[in-house]
Amino acid sequence: MRRTKRDATRETTVILADPHGTAPGSGGRATLDDLFRRATARRPDALALIDPPNRETFTDGPPRSLTYAEADRIVSAMAARLRQLSLHTDAIVGLQIANCVQSVLAFLAVLRAGLIAMPLPLLWRQADMVAALRSVDAKAMIVSGRIGETDHFDFVLQVAAEVFSIRHVCGLGPEPRDGVVLLDDLFATDARDPMPSIESERAAEPGPAAHLAVVTFDVTADGLVPVARSHAALVAGGLAIMLEGRLAQDAVILSTLTTSSFVGLVASIVPWLLVGGTLALHHPFDPAIFAAQCTAMESDVVVVPGALVGPLAEAGHLGPGHRVKSVLGVWRAPERLARAPRWCDLVVGMTDVAVFGEVGVIASRRGPTGQPAPLSVGPVPAPRDAPGAFVVAEVRRTDKGTVAFAGPMVPRCAFPPGTEDASLPALKVSADGFVDSGYACRVDPDGAMTVTGPPPGLVSVGGYRFAARDLDEAVRGIESAATLAALPDALAGHRLAGAAADPAHVREALAAEGANPLLAGAFHEQRQPCR
Repeated sequence: MRRTKRDATRETTVILADPHGTAPGSGGRATLDDLFRRATARRPDALALIDPPNRETFTDGPPRSLTYAEADRIVSAMAARLRQLSLHTDAIVGLQIANCVQSVLAFLAVLRAGLIAMPLPLLWRQADMVAALRSVDAKAMIVSGRIGETDHFDFVLQVAAEVFSIRHVCGLGPEPRDGVVLLDDLFATDARDPMPSIESERAAEPGPAAHLAVVTFDVTADGLVPVARSHAALVAGGLAIMLEGRLAQDAVILSTLTTSSFVGLVASIVPWLLVGGTLALHHPFDPAIFAAQCTAMESDVVVVPGALVGPLAEAGHLGPGHRVKSVLGVWRAPERLARAPRWCDLVVGMTDVAVFGEVGVIASRRGPTGQPAPLSVGPVPAPRDAPGAFVVAEVRRTDKGTVAFAGPMVPRCAFPPGTEDASLPALKVSADGFVDSGYACRVDPDGAMTVTGPPPGLVSVGGYRFAARDLDEAVRGIESAATLAALPDALAGHRLAGAAADPAHVREALAAEGANPLLAGAFHEQRQPCR
C-alpha cells in the first residue's frame, strides 16, 4: 500500500508542494479548472448545474439550469472581467454567495482567472468578515445582492471600507450599488471579453495542481484560522468521498451543503467535477423542497448532514421509491458518529463523512449491518476496502490524545506564510507534517479509533463554530444582566439561548456590531434574565 509523503518543503510563496510536483495526491498537473474543461469537452450539452426551485425565496433571480457549455462560457466571461480589474495572479477573492449556480460559477471563475478563492460562511457579518479579510490581505469580494432578508451589498461595502486591501466588490444581483462591479450581465450575453493570459506568469511552476486554490477558515478557541489548500489537496479529499461513496460517472448529485468549508467543497463540487455529472443545489434546509428535488431530478446521490439522514429516511424522503443510489451523511460533530442510528436500507448505500474542522475528513461506507464503519488510525486509503488503494491521508493519535492528520488532503503549512510564528492564530503543522484537529479520541489495541469529544472551548451550531469565550464577550458590553448559553441539540449539536432584561435592545446591538445572526437570534422577547 502506498503511503503518504509528509516531508514536503515549506515554501514562502503560494506554491505549497514538493519541488517536482510528485507528492502523492498531486493529481498530475490537473487543476479543478482542468477537470471542469474536460467534463465540458466530453459532455458539452449535458446538464451541469441546477438551481434550487425555490431560489427566488432566498436570493435574486429565477432558477437556472445550465449545460456544461453554457456554464463554461459564463466562467470564462467572469474570469475575464476579474482579470480586467487588474487583480494580480494569486490575489485572494472572498466569496459570499447564496447556494445557487452562481456560487459554483464564481468559484470556478476565480480559479480560471489565476486567483485564489476564499468562500465565506453565509451568516458571517462585518465582525467576522473584517477579521478574515484582513488576516489574508484579500483584494476583492464577490457577493450576492440578497441572501434571505439581508442586503449583502450594503454591509459588504461597509466591510470594504474597513479593510484597506479590498479594491473591488463584485455583485451578483439586479440592482448593484454604486461602487459594485456588476457580474449579472454576463448571464445574458454570448460575448466573451478577452482575458489577459496567465500562462507566462506560471510558466515556471512544476505542477499547477500544487498551486493554492482555496482558503477556508477554521474556528478555534483562539480565533479564526485561515487554512489554505492546493488543487491537489482538494482533489484528494473529493476523491476519497467519491470512491468510498461509489459515485458513478455522470451521476446526478443533490447537495444541501454550502461551499464555504473544506467538506462543502470536497463533498459536492469536487466529486461533481470528478464524475462529470450534474450538480443540483439545495439552499439549506427545506424538507419539502428537498423531497421534490430528489424526485424531480432523479438524484443518484444526495449530500445531507448526518444528523438529518434518519429523520429524512423516516419521513420517506430517502430509500424505497426514490432513484437515490447513495447517501452521503456529513458529520460535522464526528464524536456523534459512533451513536448514529443504523441504516436499514440495503438498496441505497450509506457513506458517513466524519469532518474534523478544516483539517481533514474521513469517508466510510456502511456495510451490511447498517452500523457506522469504525474509524482507525494509520493510512486512509480510498476506497478503504480496496487493496493497494490510493492513500488520501494518514491519521494518528497525538500524545495529547487528539486526532491528527497528514497526507495529500492536508494543508502543509500555515497561511499566510510566516504567521505560524506570529501572535495571530495559525495552523500548526508538526515537523513530520501532521496537523492536530483538536478532537479527542481513544484507540483500541486493534487500531480502531473512537472520537470522544470536540476541541475544547468551542460551540457548534450546525455548520458554524464559535469560541465559547466569544459568546460571553458578545453581550458583556451590551447589558449587564444578559447571558448567552449553548444548549445541546440533537440535530445542530448546540443551540444558542439568550436571556436579557431587554432582548430587543440586545438583538439590535448585536446586529449593529455586525455579529453573526445566530447570536442575535438567540434573544427572544419572552426570555428573562437568568437568576
